Amino acid sequence: MDLFKSMATYSHEQLLLCHEPSCGYFGIIAIHDTTLGPALGGTRFWQYGSTEEAVTDALRLSRGMSYKSAVAGLNLGGGKSVIIGDNRRTDREALFRAHGRFIESLKGRYITAEDVGTSPTDMEYVRMETSSVAGLHGRSGDPSPVTAYGVYMGMKASAKRRWGSDSLGNKKVLIQGCGNVARALAELLHAEGARLVVTDIDREKVKRVVDATGAETAAPDQIYDVPADIYSPNALGATINDDTLKRLKVELIAGGANNQLAEERHGRLLEERGLLYAPDYVINGGGVINVYGELMGWDHDRAKRKAAQIYDTLLSIYQTAEREKIPTCEAADHVAEARIRAVGTIAGIRV
Repeated sequence: MDLFKSMATYSHEQLLLCHEPSCGYFGIIAIHDTTLGPALGGTRFWQYGSTEEAVTDALRLSRGMSYKSAVAGLNLGGGKSVIIGDNRRTDREALFRAHGRFIESLKGRYITAEDVGTSPTDMEYVRMETSSVAGLHGRSGDPSPVTAYGVYMGMKASAKRRWGSDSLGNKKVLIQGCGNVARALAELLHAEGARLVVTDIDREKVKRVVDATGAETAAPDQIYDVPADIYSPNALGATINDDTLKRLKVELIAGGANNQLAEERHGRLLEERGLLYAPDYVINGGGVINVYGELMGWDHDRAKRKAAQIYDTLLSIYQTAEREKIPTCEAADHVAEARIRAVGTIAGIRV
């Protein structure tokens, strides 16, 4: 893997490879763009199949964070870090303090928070070594409720675009993944009267959602074959791919996962098939809004009100896509890139 070529492909500023042998820490920190402000992005703890896979994930996720913050109107750039290993390990202090020391070496260019495989408790260990961390106990904490609320509002906007009404009552929704975001989303949908079908590789997580909402279940590899109105990906990325596109029997896709498209061309294929796609980094922006609120001293209600604006943002992106005759994912990219360019021009003024 040519690291510099990969960085150039995604237009990254910095890629930091980190190792602390005493605790078996292997980490990657990717900073995509700091035009709008310091790069913000969570720390993902995952057992990647290879270093190349981990680097690619960090690069893609950090670029998504740049665009996510830009579209949401936040003064933040995009970054991401990944720790390679088994996220079930219990001896976590030394691991996350090592991670914190590498973050501190960036002198405020990158701020982290929790992500897949990490928790507010892990962020407390990071905080022992650096102030460049959010999502702490007693502050914004777990961003899942705000993320889920933003996805819910984005799903309602998508329904408005597709069917002329934003009501989700009696709509059949396939929820792939039953983690914290998906569980909170399922409860919101259930309260509105949606019919749910859920799946996850973790049966205990599925049980919690079923107990709370009465949802039906499907096997992880069969969820794509269930006829429904909406497919909501809420686990790891790339579940919209050549295989699943042939199988999905829905009208719109709206979920909280990052990097939902396996490749950019799948956004065009969705358009050709007539499926409405809510760009992932737009609809799942509630998490970064929640963390930004912590950094700015907002209360929970203000962060939730900001997340509710995802509704109008998506409607605007859908209008742009229609006007310019481009897929919705490309329309979202244009909005994000335009804001970064505009602010970058202002940043060039010196007094």
